[in-house]
Amino acid sequence: MTPETPHGAHRSLPFRRVVVKVGTNLLTAGTDRLDLEVMSSLVGQIARLRQRGAQVVLVSSGAVAAGKHRLGQSTLHEDLPQRQVWAAVGQSLLMEAYDQLFRWHDITTAQALLTRVDLQNRVSYLNARNTFLALLQLGVVPIVNENDVVAVDELADVRIGDNDNLSAMVASLVEADVLVLLTDIDGLYSADPKRDPEARLVPLVDHIDAVIEASAGTVGSSRGIGGMVTKLQAAKLATASGVAVIIANGQEPDVLLRLADGEPLGTLFSAASSRMESRKRWMLAGLTRRGSVQVDSGAAAALRNRNTSLLPAGIAGVVGEFRRGDVVALNDAAGAPVAYGIVNYDSDDLVRVKGLHSGQIQEVLGRHFGDEVVHRDNLMLL
Repeated sequence: MTPETPHGAHRSLPFRRVVVKVGTNLLTAGTDRLDLEVMSSLVGQIARLRQRGAQVVLVSSGAVAAGKHRLGQSTLHEDLPQRQVWAAVGQSLLMEAYDQLFRWHDITTAQALLTRVDLQNRVSYLNARNTFLALLQLGVVPIVNENDVVAVDELADVRIGDNDNLSAMVASLVEADVLVLLTDIDGLYSADPKRDPEARLVPLVDHIDAVIEASAGTVGSSRGIGGMVTKLQAAKLATASGVAVIIANGQEPDVLLRLADGEPLGTLFSAASSRMESRKRWMLAGLTRRGSVQVDSGAAAALRNRNTSLLPAGIAGVVGEFRRGDVVALNDAAGAPVAYGIVNYDSDDLVRVKGLHSGQIQEVLGRHFGDEVVHRDNLMLL
């Protein structure tokens, strides 16, 4: 099951382990409720993929839409607490529908609700990984969603925020071969096809650069959270982990099976040439969105070319708040990520020691957690 690229050249994309993400707009077929015909088609395709020997993880939105419809409420006052109520009601309805549909194919399902905290902590990350791999080994289809019910305002940093990025984190977690993002458009376009008649489908992306990111624009969905911007974020994360990504139209008949047969549908994002070790996968999946460290040009060059640790002398600035042990982005002067790493000092501490020699850390802070702000063993270069 090795697809061809649209250019006719063969790429190694064995569908041994697949993560499939499906969004709200697709599952509701543009209505205000789950469409069981759409869900049945999706489940049937997954069942046939499994008959071909593939293991499948399904990341599914739809709980909020299901809960909203069951309660008969409109979209007015759609704040976070209201979405939590809809998610709490709708998640069981979503799982009940999937369970019944998969049982027709004699397939057992398992529910997995995750938050960012689950993936930031190394121990819980490994526990989640072990659980997923055990479920797949048993022939179970894990059905994943974000645990929206716990994402209260004062704990907003636990939220992943959208199921596109969640699916990329899961694909990295289980070391999937491919992540398929099913949406209600054909893939990535050179411009917004709803506004630009000259927009053309981009069949293949070898590297996500500024031009590709600009083409994502603001294409999105009225019912779901994720648009093309979040899909590109997910593609960046997954491909960096060694997982190929395909964005395709889930309304295409048998789209998953046709992709597995090599039909060039949607947009293919090539995976990085080598797979990451488990620790680096965790670092990428657990990346905090609370802050970053800006490094000067000398430090950026040393990190990129000499595989060095980051010392306080190389820090030009600190953005946001984070704690010792968090995974943060190390950005160059232009704001482009150079690496991700586990910091040895809180953000407040780094503000005080930035630009100084390592020997001054104890004197300034009154404590010392090492000469390095980020040790090279805890760095993942981009």
